[in-house]
Amino acid sequence: MHDFTRRWPMPWSHIFLGNNGSASRSLLFSPLMAAGWDHGFHAFDPYQSDIYNSRFYNVTRPFSELSYILGPRREQNIGVFHTQNIRYNWNVSFDYKLLNAPGIFKNQKNSHNRYLLNSWYRSKNGRYAVFVAAGSSRTGASENGGMKDIDLLNDLPTYSDRSILPTNLGGSQFEQAGLLSNTINTGNIYEKKEILIRNSFDFGHRDSVKVDTSMSYFYVSRFSLQHTYQHKTFRFRFADTRFDSLGYAALYGLELNANEFRIEDQWQLDQHELALVHYPDPKNKGQLIKGAVGYQQIQGRFQTGSTTLENVFWMADYRNKTRNGKWDIRLNGQFFATGNYAGDYQGDLTMTRFMGKKNNLLTLGLQSINRTPSFIHNDLSSFKLFNRGNTAFAKENYTLLSAQYKVPDKMLEVGLRYYVMSNFVYFGNSRQSFQESTLFNVAQLTIARKFTFRRSWSWYAEAIIQKATALAPVNLPLLVTRNRFAYEGRHFRQLNLSTGLEMRYVSSFKADEYSPMLGQFYLQQDRKVSNLPDLTAYLHFRIRSWYLFMRAENLNAVTFAPQFGFFANNLATPTYPMPGLMFRLGIYWGFVN
Repeated sequence: MHDFTRRWPMPWSHIFLGNNGSASRSLLFSPLMAAGWDHGFHAFDPYQSDIYNSRFYNVTRPFSELSYILGPRREQNIGVFHTQNIRYNWNVSFDYKLLNAPGIFKNQKNSHNRYLLNSWYRSKNGRYAVFVAAGSSRTGASENGGMKDIDLLNDLPTYSDRSILPTNLGGSQFEQAGLLSNTINTGNIYEKKEILIRNSFDFGHRDSVKVDTSMSYFYVSRFSLQHTYQHKTFRFRFADTRFDSLGYAALYGLELNANEFRIEDQWQLDQHELALVHYPDPKNKGQLIKGAVGYQQIQGRFQTGSTTLENVFWMADYRNKTRNGKWDIRLNGQFFATGNYAGDYQGDLTMTRFMGKKNNLLTLGLQSINRTPSFIHNDLSSFKLFNRGNTAFAKENYTLLSAQYKVPDKMLEVGLRYYVMSNFVYFGNSRQSFQESTLFNVAQLTIARKFTFRRSWSWYAEAIIQKATALAPVNLPLLVTRNRFAYEGRHFRQLNLSTGLEMRYVSSFKADEYSPMLGQFYLQQDRKVSNLPDLTAYLHFRIRSWYLFMRAENLNAVTFAPQFGFFANNLATPTYPMPGLMFRLGIYWGFVN
């Protein structure tokens, strides 16, 4: 309850372009650690459905949760969740999210919706099981191309109404948003549909356990045969029905005369995976050996043609304890043996153990990735408008070493991540991508701890320090930290309270700029962004199954001269300001039917 971001789509370490639902990225170095095909569009990932994060439930009674969050300028966030068991061996769950936000600045209207539907069923004898997860999302984000002149933020009182600040794209009209309005005149519309079906059949024997005077029967699996099918469709479109030739000339150096501009990529992925799983310890399914083979077909359609990609890959997963019984080990990997992505691979080794009498937890990790650059860098993509023929990129190679130590008694976590990167592909300006062949490193140190004073007063401190090798093609803030000072406790039996101040500070750095047409953040070396700490006052409390959130965000923007208000806007990029004061009121109501 003390951390609002656990219920918010945006992690606290992310920035966004001034309006809820706009393009976002992490302030922490976090490259895509996955081998094989990737479309390359990830600026709106926090708002999209993801079947891999679906939760499967087993409940004795139906449970529902309704949520509604009201923000500035009629911003609305609506959520509906429901799960119930149709029978003791069959569950169905549904999750829906809707976001509508007109924004504070011109041409930043966002309209997103997504749903996840999942279900599982297990036969009465416990041998057969099926898991199904389906999701769909539509992300619609108006793009204004940033401010034409960022210094106009300080021109008060002329531009005290932030909605009249001139922007590069989208014309001069401020767009309103409503629950039933999802029209995007200038911007990106991303659509995603996906379904995953996993069937499994177990081989083993029946067993029983005596509970009081009755016998309970269950099935003990030694081997499991699994088939997983995935079907995904993607549609990425940038369209502008309010074409502004001056804006495109300023952002991209284009001299175009048109009434409408549009670029689009479409994808369809079908994948089959057949796996055999062995459980060495029949009483512990957390210990297993898994081998799998898969086939995928990927079809792409672009404005200039189409393509079909095919791959065969192998997968393995091993989970067990070491011989001395002190470490839990997990080793998994994937290797693309044949096809368009032959030679891509990824491997992951994780080791954990409890240490000392207080069960402190140590986790060590090693990841190695060899991947083909995302397809947006391929000449076939409609979004490769400017540097076709300049993309003979080699495979990217990433290595990550990590360690984490948790001390529950002290409420302390310390982590270290060390990246080794070669052939790193990045956008070097608003139009072009480049590859850095020189090897470079990035180190991240994370520290988090909760301090308690006189029972009811708490200080939640989190800090990430990161540093890249000199001349590396990434710009990172040295320090990213969040501190929450809260008064917490239970009052009047039913009232659970957390109220206080939240502060996020990001040290000055040359923040990446954003290319609206490509939907990508890109490296810039011209301007450093130096912001005041983001300051929020909040009141969170729970009464039985009701959660209420009241937040006054961006209090740091307060100004007293030349006029009182909240006009000292922080910057997300050199041309995209963050809003001033924002007040949010939210309610979550969970109930058992």
